[in-house]
Amino acid sequence: MTAAGPRPATAAAGPGPAAARVRPADFDAALAALADGFPADPRDAARHYRRLALLLHPDTAPAGRTDRAAAAFARLTAAWHARQQTIAGPRHTYLLGPVLADGDLATLRTARYDHDGDRRAAVLKIPRQPRDNDLMEHEADVLTRLRTVGEARHRAYAPTLIESFRQRHDDGTEHVVNALAALTGFHTLAEVAAAHPGGLDPRDAAWMWRRLLTALGWAHRARLIHGAVFPEHVLIHPEMHGLVLVDWCYATATGTDLPVLLHQHAGSYPPEAAAHLPATPATDIHLASLCVGGLIGDLAPAPLRAFLRGCTLPEQHRRPQDAWRLLAELDDLLERLYGPRTFRPFTMPAARPA
Repeated sequence: MTAAGPRPATAAAGPGPAAARVRPADFDAALAALADGFPADPRDAARHYRRLALLLHPDTAPAGRTDRAAAAFARLTAAWHARQQTIAGPRHTYLLGPVLADGDLATLRTARYDHDGDRRAAVLKIPRQPRDNDLMEHEADVLTRLRTVGEARHRAYAPTLIESFRQRHDDGTEHVVNALAALTGFHTLAEVAAAHPGGLDPRDAAWMWRRLLTALGWAHRARLIHGAVFPEHVLIHPEMHGLVLVDWCYATATGTDLPVLLHQHAGSYPPEAAAHLPATPATDIHLASLCVGGLIGDLAPAPLRAFLRGCTLPEQHRRPQDAWRLLAELDDLLERLYGPRTFRPFTMPAARPA
C-alpha cells in the first residue's frame, strides 16, 4: 500500500492570485502529460503529481484559460486520489476497500480486482512494519507448498494465494503484500466462543474439531507444522460446516523450531516451543486441543475431558503424533458418547446493529 504521499492541492490552498502565471507552452505540456498517467515508481509519481499540480492550478493558469485549468486540476487530484487507493501487483491491480481486521503483525484490507473480465474479491495482507516482510514471504512459500505438495482434495483448508509482491512506498520503504482469495461467511473460533460464553455443545464442536484435525493432517503430510493454531486463526463456515486455517506465516518444517512465538499466547504453547526444540505434529495437536477445549468449556463430559488431557500432556512424545489417527480415535469416542454421526445445523447469532 502506498504511503499517503503529497496532499492534493485545492484552489483555496493553491499558489494564490499573486503567483506568477504559467507560460502557455508549459500549461499545454502539462495537459498532455496529464493524459499519460503517473510513473510506476512511487517517488517519481509523487514528484510528477507535484509538478503538474503547480502547472495546472487555476490560480496560475495562463490568461483566459482558468476554466480549462480548473477542470484539468480536478482530473489530476481525482487521478492522484484513485492511485492512492490502489495497489498494483505483477498480475493484478487491486482497488482497496475497508480494513477487514488487524492481525498479529499485518492489516487485512478488502480489495477487488479484474480477472478475465470478472470482478473478484480479495484480501490483501499488508505488514505494518517492513521488518515483518520475511514472515509474509514465508507465508507465501508455505501456501505455495501446501498447494503444490499437499493433497489437492484438501486445499480448501488453507487460504488461496493469488500472488505475493513487494509494494514500494514514497519514502523508499517496501512492504511484502500477500493477496489472498476472499472468504465470505466465515467466523473465527474466537467469535464462536464469544457467542457461546457458557460453552459450546460438544456435538457442535465435534465437526469443527474433526475438520481442524483434517487440516492439520493435510499440512503434516506436506511436512509442515502450522505452529499458531489459536482461535483467531481458525475460521469456520456455520452453514457449510467448512473450516479454513489461516495465518501460515508462523509455520515451520517438521522437525525445526517455531520461528516466532506470539506473546499474547505465551501460556498456550507446549513446552517444546518455549525451549526452542523441534516442532512436530504433536505441537499442533496440543494447540488445536486447547482451542477446542476452550470452546466446549465445562460442557465436555468426563471421557472427552480425558481425551483432551491426553492431547495436551507436557511431554511431547506422550502426545498423539498423527492427526489422522487421532481423528479416527475421536470418531470412535464421539460415537460412544452420542451415537452415529448426524448433521447438526449450526448458526451464529446475527450481528447487532452498530
